[in-house]
Amino acid sequence: MKRFKYSYFLLIILIIQSCTTRPPENPDNICLIFKEKRSWYKAVIKSEKRWKIPPYVLMSFVHQESSFQADAKPDREKILGFIPWFRPSSAFGYSQALTKTWEDYKDETGNTRASRKDFADSADFIGWYASKGYYQGFERTDARSLYLAYHEGYTGFEKKTYRKKQWLIKVADRVQARSTKYQKQYWGCEKDLKRKKFIFF
Repeated sequence: MKRFKYSYFLLIILIIQSCTTRPPENPDNICLIFKEKRSWYKAVIKSEKRWKIPPYVLMSFVHQESSFQADAKPDREKILGFIPWFRPSSAFGYSQALTKTWEDYKDETGNTRASRKDFADSADFIGWYASKGYYQGFERTDARSLYLAYHEGYTGFEKKTYRKKQWLIKVADRVQARSTKYQKQYWGCEKDLKRKKFIFF
């Protein structure tokens, strides 16, 4: 009987964990995302207060980088077109942060126990990295430039390395378009989201 209760309890925990990490049902609507994932809304607002990056910009990054998958990784390269080989980078998690950059984030912020599979940590990481652009003249709503710098690094952005990567420019344009779409949606539901019933601070 005790063994059965333990197994039942473990099953409940696994179900809860799977529910909290699965992608949102409506990834194209930021209002529905936040209403479904209350903890995500809390995390994004917390990141905005700390790093000043708007929720719609941050969420457009997560959508592009991982499609809201907690354990997202770059596809493996293939030899001869079909033999799986190494992954092209150490990018991982919601933010697709590289291992080295993630370690820099932990060292600089003191968030030493941060996990790339944790949405709140990833939201804080994106805000932290994007905030470095403000000191270089970036606009907070310029998702395109912020994303190019996120991908190439601020030194790479300054050197305009992205100009040799037309595919990346197209991706950055998509990120900007999604950010603009999210922004319009967010303005329509921001007041509702700020009501106490939606916030669990």
